[in-house]
Amino acid sequence: MTLSINAEETSSSLTRQKFEVIELKKELNNFYKEKEQEYQERKKELESILAQIQKEKSGIKNLHDKNLEILQDIKLEIESKTSKIYNSMKPKIAADIFNQMISEGKIDDVFDIIVRLKEANVSNIMKTMSLENSSRLIQKLERYNKDKQKRD
Repeated sequence: MTLSINAEETSSSLTRQKFEVIELKKELNNFYKEKEQEYQERKKELESILAQIQKEKSGIKNLHDKNLEILQDIKLEIESKTSKIYNSMKPKIAADIFNQMISEGKIDDVFDIIVRLKEANVSNIMKTMSLENSSRLIQKLERYNKDKQKRD
């Protein structure tokens, strides 16, 4: 009889362990489902945030491009008016202004103006500028023309 009692106890113990394992499996499955649901919700939130970021990034890029275009228009307008002013000036006055600007370290600004002036005016201005400044501008013009030819 001891054998049968031990067999019944072992069978009962195995059945109880089996139920515990089944319960544990159910709990793990429920836990997994909850975590999967949380993951999917977080994923949707992140995708929504990412879509919003992309939309705002696109808006910022469009605004940047539009502002850049406006700045270019303003710059061209200023350059056009500056060219008109210097083209209508007497060469001696323009030369004095350019000499002063170059002495202040603004040779690039002078060069930007010079390349937009009429050739005849540039020649007359250069004649009345200091020899050193005329020479420096002529060198810049030569480099500019070489670079321009390489691009074309």
